[in-house]
Amino acid sequence: MKTMARAFAICATLLLLAVASGVAPASAQTSPAQAADRSGFASGADVQAQLRQMLAEMKPDQGFMWRPLVRDGATVAAIEIWKKPGRPAVHPAEAEYAIVLEGAGTLISGGVMADSNAKNASLVEGSRIEGGATRPLGPGDVILIPAGVPHWFGITGDRLILLGIKLPGAK
Repeated sequence: MKTMARAFAICATLLLLAVASGVAPASAQTSPAQAADRSGFASGADVQAQLRQMLAEMKPDQGFMWRPLVRDGATVAAIEIWKKPGRPAVHPAEAEYAIVLEGAGTLISGGVMADSNAKNASLVEGSRIEGGATRPLGPGDVILIPAGVPHWFGITGDRLILLGIKLPGAK
């Protein structure tokens, strides 16, 4: 039942992404039939295989891994594995949409980023978020963080696994 729920969540995510952005993601590896259809697709089995591969490749002290699942130019749906919390972040010109596939964590979003440091044009990090809203995260939860909004993911178990999508130019 969990696999079915995950597959539904992934399909719903890709459909919502296509509708919201006006762009349908294309697969990084396409068969001739997929190339003709240009909609991209990752089956539940594809998602699970990529997830197993990523977990096997992670080093014991590695806190984060990201790998594209399907893409269309700058629009990418990627598996994100969090084993340790990262730094609070802001994406100035990209909204971030995610579905929790497995694990548990905490999202802090909104508020003000303290000690901001621009890493590049698409990422600003800080030391903490002051005054943000705190929400627990679990499988099936859906997250939409508008461009320019500070956010941070905490981990409350072994790991937090997301299907994450950055929406370029979405303000």
